[in-house]
Order: sequence, then structure tokens, then C-alpha cells
Amino acid sequence: MAAQGLRLGAVAIDGDDCWWVEGRPGEGGRNVLVRRRPDGTLVDVTPSGFNVRTRVHEYGGAAYVVAGDEVYCSNFSDQRIYRIRGSRSAGFDHGGSAEQEPPYAAPVAMTPPGEWFYADGILDRRRRRLVCVREDHTRAGEPVNTLVSIPLDADASARLRDPASARQAGEVIASGHDFYSTPRLSPDGSMLSWLAWRHPQMPWDGTELWVATVAGSGTLADPTCIAGGESESIYQPGWGPDGTLYFASDRTGWWNLFRADPSGGAIRPVLESPPPRAEFGRPQWVLGAATWACAGPSRMVAAYTQRGRWRLCTIDTQAGSWRDIATDLEPHDWLAADGPHALLVAGSPTMADAVVRLNLESGSSEVLRRSSTLALDDRDVSVPEAIECSTAAGETTHAFYYPPRNGDYSAAPAERPPLVAISHGGPTTATIATLDLKIQFWTSRGFAVVDVNYGGSSGYGRAYRERLTGHWGLVDVDDMVSVARHLVAEGKADPQRLIVRGGSAGGYTTLAALTFQPGVFTAGASYYGVSDIEVLARDTHKFESRYLERLIGPYPQRRDLYRERSPIHHVERLACPLILFQGLEDRVVPPNQSEMMAAAARAKGLPVAYLTFAGEQHGFRKAETIVRSLEAELYFYGAVFDFTPADPIPAVPIDNL
Repeated sequence: MAAQGLRLGAVAIDGDDCWWVEGRPGEGGRNVLVRRRPDGTLVDVTPSGFNVRTRVHEYGGAAYVVAGDEVYCSNFSDQRIYRIRGSRSAGFDHGGSAEQEPPYAAPVAMTPPGEWFYADGILDRRRRRLVCVREDHTRAGEPVNTLVSIPLDADASARLRDPASARQAGEVIASGHDFYSTPRLSPDGSMLSWLAWRHPQMPWDGTELWVATVAGSGTLADPTCIAGGESESIYQPGWGPDGTLYFASDRTGWWNLFRADPSGGAIRPVLESPPPRAEFGRPQWVLGAATWACAGPSRMVAAYTQRGRWRLCTIDTQAGSWRDIATDLEPHDWLAADGPHALLVAGSPTMADAVVRLNLESGSSEVLRRSSTLALDDRDVSVPEAIECSTAAGETTHAFYYPPRNGDYSAAPAERPPLVAISHGGPTTATIATLDLKIQFWTSRGFAVVDVNYGGSSGYGRAYRERLTGHWGLVDVDDMVSVARHLVAEGKADPQRLIVRGGSAGGYTTLAALTFQPGVFTAGASYYGVSDIEVLARDTHKFESRYLERLIGPYPQRRDLYRERSPIHHVERLACPLILFQGLEDRVVPPNQSEMMAAAARAKGLPVAYLTFAGEQHGFRKAETIVRSLEAELYFYGAVFDFTPADPIPAVPIDNL
């Protein structure tokens, strides 16, 4: 899970080369840009110590742009954009020795030092510039997000020697909204499209699709909003080879694909009869994600989800028809195409995530890079079962159930397994059914696992997402409890050993379930979870600073609701052991959230453990952190449920045990 746990994403195709970013836990979690040449050679494009990661929206994404033998990318340590030039004739294998000639020159800064973050760029070849999103932190108060133009001429680095020239941080070409994303140029470079939205909307609530003419000087003329609004979410606008503008919209209640004539023509669906109850969009937590790509003049490859399972299809954009691709691969957030092939990050219930080149006709695939080379015996792999169950409110909620599975062991016939119920983060994301070693960690040790897509999760239509509007801490908790009780009734879980765990927003749901519905779960684990949503409303980053208005209500007008739904104010109802994990450099959910909950549980006399990790932000990236946190969690359950794990695990300090 650590040494074998590469994080793969952000795929791109440039000519005959494939590109992607891989996060390496063994290198402190840094993100490395990798290039694969046609002969199969893998090249680390970025040098040791360089971390391809942007802090725009804090969640980042879309941190690099490829331009032939040049690449422009953000470095996490200073958030500047760097140009890295290479030679196509150079050869440098991943396994090469240090004495080999590096194929790329040292990175050259293209933006000045300062508090500017950049992401989601597109190369404007005609004007030798980069158009991208910039987040300006140089002023007091809330950062300012804009679209900017950054020159790429040969004198750019020389002019950066004058740090007083803030203009070198980018020339603003679009401003006035709180957020921007997805700037994309038409094939002839004459038009630019982008997304924009304002507080308190999140991008899955309501975004606006804008189009403008690009003047010869690079300025934008006649910007026009052609789709979207406060109650319509537009996702991934982009251009076809013929200048058609495509995008996903949930105007029908489901994210479906549409096309628009940017000169003011009608907006029409791409598919005459789309797959029923399917979504071709995702919540835009990270920048640069994609569910479609053009694979020819009239062909598109697209990813869509039905009932929690992701599929791939090809679309004839002229006929408005679609055809599923015969593959069991389920795509993640990134997709690119070059004609006969698609490049994507995908997995299956029995295959860990990998960068895959997929033949669009046959469905055959070639694995270019695996997140894990661990060879698993089929006898040890727990394959998920999609389940649905009714909630206390009479709604239906969705989940994936994983039974315990280990080829060398079995439980006594009458014994029901302990259950780990996972509440995913977001909360507007979703869990999927591809092989996850962190789930197999539990199932191979005798635990059942249920991964819950509670009300508010994406992939089940806008109405399902909006079940959480105004009801965070209620609907999600009820759904977690309903799923656990359903599995107990089915004989698939031991009611005396029900565990709830989650990270970030899932950590909040975990703490809320333990606090507001005591007696259901008998232990819990919170990873950088929220314990006081009032404090979070006052102390979080710009992207989510108004998110809680939709999930809870306006603040401070409804301060009563914030206190009512904050577990920290109702610790008297908490009645079971709890373990908490926290990165000390987390800006999304600051460490005080976990500290407060640990102190309150300790003061009440409950068994509690609290582990912190220096150098970790929101989401653990270092190998040693991943190992320690999972082993500590297993040790904790052994202590509170009175069993000794087979694993040799360093002891975890547990108060009040």
C-alpha cells in the first residue's frame, strides 16, 4: 500500500509520446512528471526534488502543459511555473545510473517569486504564451482568481530578474468571478472558452460557460456566457476538430454531453438517446479532470457512470449514437485520446490502477505503468458487490460490500465478521469499485468492508447530490447507519464490532455518526476530520469558504445549526473508542479540529488515540505515514476488541484503555 502505492493521474498525449504524473510515497509523496516514448522508454522529466503540484483551490490538478519537447509545470515548493526543455534523442531509463546524461535541462522559472499559484494551463502557440488560472495571494483578505496570459518568449527569464515587475506574474485577461477553470482554445486559436462561478456555488452546483474572441494581441473581445448559471453545473468544456464546442451539463438532472455553436447557435445534446440514469461528468474537486476526448473528426471516447460503476464508450458525434467498449476497466478522472487509442488511468475490481492505452475498437489494452506490481492471489482478493438499501427517511442509498477473504483462513461457521464502514470524503465525491489495497488490507485480515455512496455523492444524478443540501451531518449519517444495520440484518456483519471510518468530510461523517447516533458503531477512526464545523466556516481556504452555506446554512445567521451539528459540542453523547490521525500542515482541515476532539474524548474518559504527522497536508502522501496510520488503526481495533493482530505492529499510545 505504500511502496506499491503510486498515485497515477493527469495523462496527456503529445505526438507519439504519453505523459502522466505519478505521486511516489517512497519519495516523500512528491509528484513526478513521466514521459513514455514510443519504444517504451520511461523518462523522469522533472529532476529530483521537483514536485509537480499546484495549490490552486488547495486541491490542485492540471499542474503541467506539454508543448513538443518542452514542458511547463508548477513546482509545489514555490508555486512558480518552470520551463523544462529536452532532447528527443536523449535516452534516460527509470533504471538508469546517475552517470547517464539527463535528457532534460535544468528547470527555468517563467514566473517571478511571490504568492501566485497557477494551474489548468493551455498553450497558445500562435501568440507564444500560456493561458491559465492564477490565484493571487499577494493581497490581504481572500485570494483573487483570474485567467492570465504568461509570455513564453526567449527573453522571459531575463525579464524576471526584475522582481518588482508584478506584470511578469501574468497579464489578466478575464476577471470578476470568484473562480475560474478550464480555459480552452479553439483549434484555430481564434476563440477561448472557460468556466467561471461565484460564491457560494461550488462547481457541481452552478457554473457559467463563457466564450470570447481572441484578438491578435491576445486580449479577449465580446465575452459571452452561453450556458450555465446558479442551478446548472457545466463540466469540461472543450473543442472538437471542426470548432464545435462540447461540454457536459446537468440541465436534465444528469450530467450529459452537449454541443454548442459558439457564435450563438442552439445548444443540442450530443446523444439522441444517452444511457439511462448515466452521468458523463464528475464534481470538479481537482482541475484538469476529463470524461471525454475527441478521437477523430466525428468520434469521441467518453466515460460515464451508472449506479456507481464507470464504463467507457465511443460516440459518433454526427449520428448521435454511442457504443460501449468491451472492457472491464473502470476509468478514473483523466482521459486523453489520439485517434485509435485512448490514454487513461483505470482499474478493475481485480486490477490495481494503471496508466493504460486502450484500443477503442477492440477494447484490448496495454498497461504502460502500474500503480502496484504486487502479484495477488485471486483467493485473497475480495470483489465488491453493489448493494442498495432503504434509509430511515425512505430513500435509497448505495454502497459496495466487500466480504472478508483470505485463501489461507476462514472464520468459524457461526461467526459474523467485524465490519469497517467507510464514509468517503468530499462529501460530493463518490467511491468506486476498482481494486484498492487499503480495502484489501482489511478484508484479508478478516474484516468485512462497506464503502458507502451516501446521499450527496456524485454519479447518481443531481437530485441525489442535492439530498445533502442543508442536511450535512444528517443524511450522510443516516445512510451510514442504515447500511450498517442492513448488513447486520443480512447476517454479513457483527453488531458488536461495527466500525466507522473516514477522512476529511468523511471524517466529519464518522464523528457525527459516533456522536449523534451512539450505540450503532462500536469504534471509529477519523482521518483529518472536522469536529467543529463553526470553526471550519471561519478558518478554511477560499475554494470551500462558502461551501457550508449549502451543506448547513448561511453563517453566522444560522450559527445555531453549526453548533447543533458539530460533534465537539455534543461529546457527552459519544460512547465508544476513537482514533484520530492528522497532518500538521493541513490547510483544508486544520490540526485544531482533531486536537479538540481528541482532548474532549480524553477528558470524558473514553479510549482515544491521536497520531500526528509532520510534513503531511490534506491526505497522506508519505510511505511511512501510510504504513504507520493503517497499522496503528489495526492495532487500535485489536486493543478495543480484544484480539492480537498477526502483524508485528509498534504499540500505539491509547489513553483511558
